[in-house]
Amino acid sequence: MGQALWYTSRATGLVSLLLFTSVMVLGALNTGRLATARWPRFAISDLHRNLSLVSLVFIAVHVSTAIIDPYAGIGWISAIVPFTSSYRPLWLSLGAIGADLLIAIVITSLVRGRIPLKLWRGLHWCAYLCWPIAIAHGLGSALYDARLSWVILFNIGCVVAVLAAVGWRLTTTHADTKARRGEMVGAGR
Repeated sequence: MGQALWYTSRATGLVSLLLFTSVMVLGALNTGRLATARWPRFAISDLHRNLSLVSLVFIAVHVSTAIIDPYAGIGWISAIVPFTSSYRPLWLSLGAIGADLLIAIVITSLVRGRIPLKLWRGLHWCAYLCWPIAIAHGLGSALYDARLSWVILFNIGCVVAVLAAVGWRLTTTHADTKARRGEMVGAGR
């Protein structure tokens, strides 16, 4: 049973990273107001939200199997309180910090209509911190896996995807964004 838990934790960690990367990409595309006839903005927004929830399930399985597996001796407290694990304390603490940030992002997203928009937006910006923390956690806590060529390529692919989406987002301004800012949209301006 121990090896099954170990492999499940490793696999769900990688799937979680893939899902989290997809959520980041979709979030950047959605805030940049990307839309096509086949993918209207509401579809991108819904997919972003639903993949976020699916990624939470995989993260919960990842964390649970790592805790249940007796090999590393990770306690439940170490999953949410940084620097309380004796097993790879820095890397597991990054995972705990990432999980804490993600929980805050999800909770505030679920109550978005009941909290000030600035609070929600400020916490949602934590995703840009949470994602690289998840990358570092994976590379540092899974030392054997981090040396496998396909895992290296997988991580590079995730980084390139997020950097491309964020880069696109930073260089794109939609007409309604300009209108909300009071900028003139039109000839020569």
